[in-house]
Amino acid sequence: MPTPLSNLRVVDMSRILAGPWASQLLGDYGADIIKIERPGTGDDTRQWGPPWFGTGDNKEAAYFLATNRNKRSVTVDLSMPAGQQLIRDLVSNADVLLENFRVGTLQRYGLGYDALHRLNPQLIYCSISAFGQTSSRAAEPGYDAMIQASAGLMSITGPADDAGVGPQKVGVAIADIMAGMYASTAVLAALNARQMTGAGQYIDVPLYDSQVAWLANQNMNFLVGGRAPVRMGTAHPNLVPYQAFSTADGSLILAVGNDRQFAACAECIGEPELARDPLYARNSDRVTNRDALVRVLQHALAKKTTAHWLEQLEKRSVPAGPINDIGEVLGNDYARERQLVRHVENSAGESVPTVANPVDFSATAVQYTKAPPRLGEHTDEVLREWLGYSDESIAELRASSVI
Repeated sequence: MPTPLSNLRVVDMSRILAGPWASQLLGDYGADIIKIERPGTGDDTRQWGPPWFGTGDNKEAAYFLATNRNKRSVTVDLSMPAGQQLIRDLVSNADVLLENFRVGTLQRYGLGYDALHRLNPQLIYCSISAFGQTSSRAAEPGYDAMIQASAGLMSITGPADDAGVGPQKVGVAIADIMAGMYASTAVLAALNARQMTGAGQYIDVPLYDSQVAWLANQNMNFLVGGRAPVRMGTAHPNLVPYQAFSTADGSLILAVGNDRQFAACAECIGEPELARDPLYARNSDRVTNRDALVRVLQHALAKKTTAHWLEQLEKRSVPAGPINDIGEVLGNDYARERQLVRHVENSAGESVPTVANPVDFSATAVQYTKAPPRLGEHTDEVLREWLGYSDESIAELRASSVI
């Protein structure tokens, strides 16, 4: 079965998470991803363990494995003129370049957009940085946690102020991941534009701006309502009941999205009159009288087990679910049915686990053909395949520590 992007070549000069997440998505869809890494050390996340997969010199951090499948690794020393020329040679044969260096770094090496666009006018050049390429903060570094904090996410994540816990960050590096998602869709949009114009273009994706953009309804709550949203734990600012509740043996989450569902929920817990009470009949009433309603629901739900309530709520088509840990998520029947965990063999013959891309095309398959690569393992292969380098040329580059 063909893949959607099998005709595309991508030079991936990014590392850590945002850029590699974008390139992994493109690789899942069939693009040939060449991951450029520093000789000897490679992507920083190769050392971000434990836990590790494998042993000894062949071990890789789980973090690295999470975001680098369907890529080939080529080592290049960018500080050397011959290394810079090697990148130019690769870019001459590429459709896309992804990078997340500090602003100005690649320009100093003669590898900025203007220079590479002259070399390859059809190139899509995508830069990911903390605060964009041209802002007053462009020179500042940025990691996910500080972006979650400074771009608003932590102000709405965690228990309410009166719980005394304080702001919380999301348990994955979501600012990085969402910037990578924006970058991948922007690359695809630019490729489509190239189909119409014949020309490549430059894409600037800031972590900070991406984080702000996907605050979604919370942004609009402020812009329309004039009050900055606050932390509400698992509760929803615009819907009630839409939060976690304790049961007799654990917890569940209710996600009631309309008045019909609320009526069914009220019937389920043996309190049908709640749906007729003018304090709770409409969602806007329930938001206004949130605290009183939550107390009533909590009192009722605490009487029976999570399994009991989930069964009864499902019968009435009320959205609700258990609060599973990741082991339960990846090990349950649904995960097996949907093949959420796949295994890809690496060059050492080891079966490397990976979590499936959620997209399912009817005619062009997502691929799981390459395990996250060993550092530099494809250098010779790519230089021969993309550039036609001879064995002698490759040996010379390796002898001079360019690769």
